[in-house]
Amino acid sequence: GTRMQSVGEVMGIGRTFPESLQKAVRSLEQGRAGLNADPGEAVFDEVPVPELLVRASKATPERIFEVESLLRRGVSVEQLAEATGIDLWFLDQIALVSAARGGLDELAAAPAGTPAERLERLERSDWRRLEALGAAGTGPRSLDRRAWRAVKRLGFSDAQVAHLLSAPEAEVRAARLATGVRATFKTVDTCGAEFAARTPYHYATYEDEDEVQPSGRPRVVILGSGPNRIGQGIEFDYCCVHASMALRAAGYETVMVNCNPETVSTDYDTSDRLYFEPLTAEDVTNVLEAELAASRGAPVVGVIVGLGGQTPLKLAHALPPELVLGTRPEAIDLAEDREQWNALCERLGIPQPPGGTATTVDDALAVAGKVGYPVLVRPSYVLGGRAMEIVYDDERLAAAVAELGGSLRREGGVSAQRPVLVDRFLEDAVEVDVDAVRDGEGEVLVAGIMEHVEEAGVHSGDSACALPPQTLPAAVVERLDAHTRAIAHALEVVGPINVQYAVKEGTVFVIEANPRASRTVPFVAKATGVPLAMVAARVMTGTSLAALRDEGLLRPPAAGSWVSVKEAVLPFGRFPGVDTLLGPEMRSTGEVMGIGATFGIAFAKSQIAAGTRLPEGGTVFFSLADRDKAAGLEAARAFHELGFTLAATSGTAAFLESNGVPVATVVAKVGESGAADAVELIAEGRVQLVVNTPRGRGPRADGLHIRAAAVVHQVPCLTTVAAARAAAAGIADWRRLGLSVACLQEIHADGPGARDGVGR
Repeated sequence: GTRMQSVGEVMGIGRTFPESLQKAVRSLEQGRAGLNADPGEAVFDEVPVPELLVRASKATPERIFEVESLLRRGVSVEQLAEATGIDLWFLDQIALVSAARGGLDELAAAPAGTPAERLERLERSDWRRLEALGAAGTGPRSLDRRAWRAVKRLGFSDAQVAHLLSAPEAEVRAARLATGVRATFKTVDTCGAEFAARTPYHYATYEDEDEVQPSGRPRVVILGSGPNRIGQGIEFDYCCVHASMALRAAGYETVMVNCNPETVSTDYDTSDRLYFEPLTAEDVTNVLEAELAASRGAPVVGVIVGLGGQTPLKLAHALPPELVLGTRPEAIDLAEDREQWNALCERLGIPQPPGGTATTVDDALAVAGKVGYPVLVRPSYVLGGRAMEIVYDDERLAAAVAELGGSLRREGGVSAQRPVLVDRFLEDAVEVDVDAVRDGEGEVLVAGIMEHVEEAGVHSGDSACALPPQTLPAAVVERLDAHTRAIAHALEVVGPINVQYAVKEGTVFVIEANPRASRTVPFVAKATGVPLAMVAARVMTGTSLAALRDEGLLRPPAAGSWVSVKEAVLPFGRFPGVDTLLGPEMRSTGEVMGIGATFGIAFAKSQIAAGTRLPEGGTVFFSLADRDKAAGLEAARAFHELGFTLAATSGTAAFLESNGVPVATVVAKVGESGAADAVELIAEGRVQLVVNTPRGRGPRADGLHIRAAAVVHQVPCLTTVAAARAAAAGIADWRRLGLSVACLQEIHADGPGARDGVGR
């Protein structure tokens, strides 16, 4: 509609509109290999044509797939144009894809037949299908050079052809290459044809001439992070850009592969060469082949997969093992395989929350019966905490597992290879992130230990965190440091690693380890002055931490008493009616940072930066779940001592007053007659801050209405007691100390930024 809701973009470049469109679609990383012709198309093809035509008349993110399905099933471009308002030209271009798809379907189903039968079959096809039909027969080897070129120029990936012909993708690729059809790379004309353009900015297509120029310098290929989306933002692009800067300064030629037009990594002058391509196994392999062919004696040193987030990390196994720089793919697998990871932690003596895997509801119930409720339920193969849930009983656990099996059908569903993980959830634990780098000689640099403001159960990407830790005892910090070093050594990490922990009653439990750069790397770099992504890139290409110290790139953080706080930027204002409750599924679309002399000042600055200005006075409304009442008492007392008036629901009000904290206004349940309810108070401007902390999931109508009203009326809404305590501390320190400004270069004047006068 008229309100923007997207959180990122991708771009596909090709010689034809269908080619560019299909490249863009598979760049989205939504599990689609292109414009249908993949397992995801079943969702649309199963819908009757009249119903699908009605659905396609509405602008939704899935409409383009609906349009292709309708065209392939006989709906005319004129009828679709009338129903959707999409220009006839675009529909006609999509029809080219559908027609070629129809030809491939015929090829897959057709018997070999006699030469006369083959000719008759070809003559029955219209000209569009004829382009897609190769030599008659079955299987990928039935396509001749002409057919392959037609299919690839329409943007079909090898994965799509493999799906249509029911053949392995490797066989499809081999058949295509056997006909001599391989990707060629063209140069984007950055000079608009006014004069010769020599910008090394390339895209793949299928023609005769390759425009990649030979090079005699050693090269490093960096795989970017792909599109921004909920769960992954610009933080990994930062890492890739800093890697390119560091490696260029070290004498390497850098080659960037990415498909996001919004990022610095895809500026044509960030790296020595830029390939604007989807981050899939096929497209990255094409780039590597082009780079190897352009080598003039100088090697392609390798490919960095550990700085762009999970997207390039998943491609590690599709690349030649000798070209993967940094941590070996086997170690990546070990960290992600549940059984291997559990065995490793047991061998190292590092506690883990008890849990198990499940492929059925009965399996999940058995695990929960063994470890006890509450449990965290999550798929083992999705990113950003998607589809995670904390459950408190058998009924909700059974429903959650059943929902996972249905909602994740497009991505392969639940199976023995892709089970559901069921872990004991540690309530009221403090979550901690640790970022580190290990070099090839075994030295580990623990760069940052970050204490989360929200308790465990809120995804790390949605939680505020503080560096240095504010409440952890020194012994716990030492244990976190030691565990991180032990895990990095055991995984034989070379490059960055992020480890997540939960601390409960002095015991440190490890949640997971990711042998790659994390979303907190830019925050740690700005908080400490250590250029962590640059250091990691150099380490992954073989330089030791000791050598980087001698070189001056790696220096200790400047001594200082400041505190840094990272806060998430959440998109709730763009989605009216969406529940603002934070949980294990990541929902933020970006981050901000506050730096101050105290934690309170840094937290207050981070809230202002995130668009949530803390009130200086007025009324704070409290609605606390029973489990939160004891912890919430401290926050309520702090606001009262700061001079705020308190309002609360009846149960919360009774608890606070029984513990000596006065409540000025007792609020009725939403919809009850008599006293004003919370929604009315918020709408009338009588509440300046909302603290609402439900637990678990399920029908909680009051809380949902309260949080929705806070979003609509732009009243800050906190959904954890920890955030409420932090807000009170921020307001108190703001009043006491005021806000001041210092530039980052001044803060790190004695750190790496001061080298050779840089950053003064």
